[in-house]
Amino acid sequence: MPSKPPFRADHVGSFLRPKALLDARDDFAQGKIDAAALRAVEDEAIRGVVAFQEGVGLKAITDGEYRRKFFHTDFLLQLAGIEEQGGMEVAFHNAIGKDVHFAPPKMVVTGKIGHAKPIQRADYEFLASVTRETPKVTIPSPTMLHFRAGREGISEAAYPDMTEFFADVAAAYQEEVADLADAGCRYLQLDDTNLAYLCDDTQRENARKRGLDPDDLPRHYAKMINDAIATAPDDMFTAVHLCRGNFRSSWAAEGGYEPVAEIMFNELAIDSFLLEYDDARSGDFAPLRFLPKGKIVVLGLVTTKLGELETKDDIKRRIEEAAKFAPLDQLALSPQCGFASTVHGNDIEVEQQKAKMELVVEVAEEVWGSA
Repeated sequence: MPSKPPFRADHVGSFLRPKALLDARDDFAQGKIDAAALRAVEDEAIRGVVAFQEGVGLKAITDGEYRRKFFHTDFLLQLAGIEEQGGMEVAFHNAIGKDVHFAPPKMVVTGKIGHAKPIQRADYEFLASVTRETPKVTIPSPTMLHFRAGREGISEAAYPDMTEFFADVAAAYQEEVADLADAGCRYLQLDDTNLAYLCDDTQRENARKRGLDPDDLPRHYAKMINDAIATAPDDMFTAVHLCRGNFRSSWAAEGGYEPVAEIMFNELAIDSFLLEYDDARSGDFAPLRFLPKGKIVVLGLVTTKLGELETKDDIKRRIEEAAKFAPLDQLALSPQCGFASTVHGNDIEVEQQKAKMELVVEVAEEVWGSA
């Protein structure tokens, strides 16, 4: 029987795509192969990434997000009433000080939101069929439908009253979560950039320009997420990953968790929080003082943005620092983000990815006695 979360060694979900998969995706886009042929290539690649995860000792297994181009759009565009309309250009920053300009796709609400069909069920069922461990499903947070565009990105014809918008988003997510639960999913992670963006002064000011109140949003988004998972069964382990942007080893936001921590930890009905802590842009560990009993923080201390491997001593020292603010038995370890939040992947090598995951598992075993 697979063990149950929480696990001391975890990961955010995405892994570098193999060349065969990237080639197949290009062939599909050019009309050279059909959807069935693409899915067959995806299936084979997923078998490989599952074997990789099991081989390094992970207990939570994802499909590497190998069926997606972006971590969020492939899911959100399958909801009724959502369209992709261009992007919002952002200057992503990196360790070499050279900005990467990228316009992440902007989701626009053009009609009534609804759960038109199961979205992740078939993908979950395939993943569950090829792993001996716990299958983990990652989906974008419902806040992704609100923060990036605000009121301007939500049709007033469809939603003259925003209360109805939030109710429909919750209902759509509830149907998806219930369907996943019926399929057997018991580990669900929501990927949320927006709570982390609310820790960044520039992003907060941009939110104000879109008519949003950055001081009010953390509580509002906590309710939005809670409503979305309201149908989750009691034995479904739920997690939220906070991301500051992850595109080709670059990021879009920075700042410590202080502006959102108290509300996030105490008002979100979530079991686990995967937090980025790989460098100074994430701030210190003091916000962990708000963590209540019964919840877990997974410390993202191993970066996915750079290939250089951290040392065990440095990771253990930082875990000790974090344990000054939250009990050690409420902490775990992971990379700070996925290795490929978009199909492009971060600028590291496959062997470096493997070494980092091995490091996470080994340190977890040495600190907590198990992975």
